[in-house]
Amino acid sequence: MPIIQSVERALQILDLFNEQATELKITDISKLMGLSKSTLHSLLKTLQLHGYIDQNPENGKYRLGMKLVERGHFVVSSMDIRQKAKVWLTELSQRTGQTTHLGILDGREGVYIEKIEGKLAAIAYSRIGRRLPVHATAIGKVLIAWLGEVELNALLKDYQYTTFTPATIASREALLTALTQTREQGYALDREENEQGVRCVAVPVWNHESRVIAALSLSTLTSRVDDAELANFREQLQQAGLQLSRALGYPA
Repeated sequence: MPIIQSVERALQILDLFNEQATELKITDISKLMGLSKSTLHSLLKTLQLHGYIDQNPENGKYRLGMKLVERGHFVVSSMDIRQKAKVWLTELSQRTGQTTHLGILDGREGVYIEKIEGKLAAIAYSRIGRRLPVHATAIGKVLIAWLGEVELNALLKDYQYTTFTPATIASREALLTALTQTREQGYALDREENEQGVRCVAVPVWNHESRVIAALSLSTLTSRVDDAELANFREQLQQAGLQLSRALGYPA
């Protein structure tokens, strides 16, 4: 595959900073990169716009931005929670025979970071790394239901309510109603909203700061799991979510 030069150069700029070089002038970066200041200016401004590069107002030097701290924390937290969650996901999948997932919020989408395939499941669409529309999935609803008003408004600004099935939530008003219901009942349902014939339930995972950092979900086929059995699975999932949250320091 061809290398995209501008992306490679942007990454090389980030790699220039270290413990000895916490701040660099554009002339320093120009010498180290072998690029003109005009070319670098566009790259630096793009990185600065997205928070990956910052500029010291006192001396005009460039330094790494806080977005890298945010993303680094996101990666470390994801790795830690994935390892801890696997115990509960595996146990739940073995007891129910259904497929279980761990998902986190990344930008405007959820993403699966762990999956345990159930012996009785026939759902092949999910995979680790698959991105999920927050308006059409149980995990997505849980991940955004407890966001602050400012965060939620930013996420939903110009949001595209893509329709996947006749049951898909198709408006901001309907989604906000679903999020209120999610907070009130402590879980979210996907009633064939993303995939026809598939119903899912998801619950929040809380950290030591009482903040939702992930969601556990269980997926079923409507043809094999009725309402009563789904309710039983949901209760087990809620217990798993609470136990995992406590393991992460949630004070409940």
